[in-house]
Amino acid sequence: MSSADAITARPAGSAIECRFDVRSRLEVIDVLTGVRRTVYEDDTHFEAPNWSRDGRFLVFNKAGRLYTQSVDGSGTPQLLNTGKAVNNNNDHGISPDGTKIAISDETFGSSMIYVVPMEGLQDGEMPKQITPSAPSYWHGWSPDGQFLVYTAQREKDQFDIYKIPSGGGDEIQLTDLPTLDDGPEFAPDGRIYFNSFRTDIMKIWRMDADGQNQTQITFGDKYGDWFAHISPDNKLLAFISYDRSIGSDHPANKDVVLQVMPIDGSAEPRVLAKLFGGQGTFNVPSWSPDSRHVAFVSYEMLEI
Repeated sequence: MSSADAITARPAGSAIECRFDVRSRLEVIDVLTGVRRTVYEDDTHFEAPNWSRDGRFLVFNKAGRLYTQSVDGSGTPQLLNTGKAVNNNNDHGISPDGTKIAISDETFGSSMIYVVPMEGLQDGEMPKQITPSAPSYWHGWSPDGQFLVYTAQREKDQFDIYKIPSGGGDEIQLTDLPTLDDGPEFAPDGRIYFNSFRTDIMKIWRMDADGQNQTQITFGDKYGDWFAHISPDNKLLAFISYDRSIGSDHPANKDVVLQVMPIDGSAEPRVLAKLFGGQGTFNVPSWSPDSRHVAFVSYEMLEI
């Protein structure tokens, strides 16, 4: 689910091919003031930060592995060993009690969901497989830690939203439409937010934990909205938006905006930050425990 480190581009009006490397910046932003701070940066491609439940560190994926990095920027990234699962994509996240992390891994074929203790595994140790079938892409834990919610493709040629007990078991289908449903995440109140292309533009929707009462949350024709993340105090909704011309895809290396709005809809979304990114920037839950900041990754293309 991640883009390549090196990108080939052809400038407009030119037959000369240029190659680029990508500089990745792990950032946090204050949702009240808009002040941004770089926590870590490197001339390699990495993606999708989660914020630890105790507020001390961030988790991101790079080259199929997971790493932790202190929020204050001290030290260097440390490997979070996921055992035999060594091709992690950008769909991962920490359990409500902070003791486990769900991962989406492609080591043995299409993406499957596994659960790993936060202290990590030993080399060669097999993580606990949760989903019975592939492809499955994790996106959220229920507030009580009893369920995972994810997007998956099964018998039909479409991606729908499912949930499953966090220890494994029978999966429960929550949506069933030919258009893409993606990015499901539980709010603290137990409802599920997700993004859907069912109106021919990607928008944020909400439903009950059993899939009932599916309701559109964001509107407008300017942006396609992806990956809604709900603040721990259940007051704010943050998401990433592309120009609507992108359609039902969420590619890397685009001009995007991060937006935030009250979860009760009492005000319109406001732009929190404009940046270069997209895929890998804001895929998974990344709020700070105090609901004051979110973490994300921005990118810069470096000509080589």
